[in-house]
Amino acid sequence: MRIVIQKVSKASVTVENRIVSSIGKGMLVLVGIEDADNDEDIDWLVKKMLNLRIFDDENGVMNLSVQDVKGDLIIVSQFTLQASTKKGNRPSYIRASKPDFAVPMYEKFIQKTEDSIGKKVGTGVFGAMMDVELVNDGPVTIIIDSKQKDF
Repeated sequence: MRIVIQKVSKASVTVENRIVSSIGKGMLVLVGIEDADNDEDIDWLVKKMLNLRIFDDENGVMNLSVQDVKGDLIIVSQFTLQASTKKGNRPSYIRASKPDFAVPMYEKFIQKTEDSIGKKVGTGVFGAMMDVELVNDGPVTIIIDSKQKDF
């Protein structure tokens, strides 16, 4: 499982000209799921994501987590995070899970996040064409892959 975390001052997801999620200060999290992923990947990534110290403290040092600043989250499924660009110029998405596996994993990721922070998170709409808008604060963008924990 691969996630891209973007620290945002605001973000929103629009589907068919309707805003389905919107937040102020917090994180926009893109999630890519592959068939090798399991509940351990979810648990590890959610813990890592929620405790990542990327928000400024009173001295302007990135020393606080999204929980410390009481920030909000939007979690969006994005199969293209599993793209392979090894051969040629057209990405291959063969590693990306099909919806029958990816949807339950995506929903577990959301539920685990909500259970961990004690509040609802915004989401995208799985499989929909979405317009994702954000103001990347910093900019701060972190990529975490549960299969490459040492990266």
